[in-house]
Amino acid sequence: MKQALKDLTFNHFGLAVKQDKEALTMLEAMGYTPGERILDPLQNVYVRLVTAPDKPTIEIVQPGEGDKSPLDAMISKYNELIYHTCYETPDLAKTLASIEAAGLRCMTLAERKPAVLFGGRHVSFYKIFGWGILELLERN
Repeated sequence: MKQALKDLTFNHFGLAVKQDKEALTMLEAMGYTPGERILDPLQNVYVRLVTAPDKPTIEIVQPGEGDKSPLDAMISKYNELIYHTCYETPDLAKTLASIEAAGLRCMTLAERKPAVLFGGRHVSFYKIFGWGILELLERN
């Protein structure tokens, strides 16, 4: 089952923060350029991609307004934390089947839904035991 997930391509690391000012200061000092901060109402989070040539992309994620955010428990314990990796998949069903066939334990954390940050492309989140949180971004 080696290389069963070789069709996945890295997209970004997810950085959860209560406030983004200091994270932006650090990233800009490293040569990153921040994108626009956007509210994703389906996930109730503010998101922003931060990019730099030859460096991994970072998604800064902050809790949304009002209702519960998927970050609430995490940021009640930590002010900031890199908490997920995102990979693009050409075929979500095939990727999930490959994860299972590889003998990895996978638990769905957030069902497939369109993501504002990615122009409506679908994302879903999974807890992969022994790995952490995996976001799968579907290719168009």
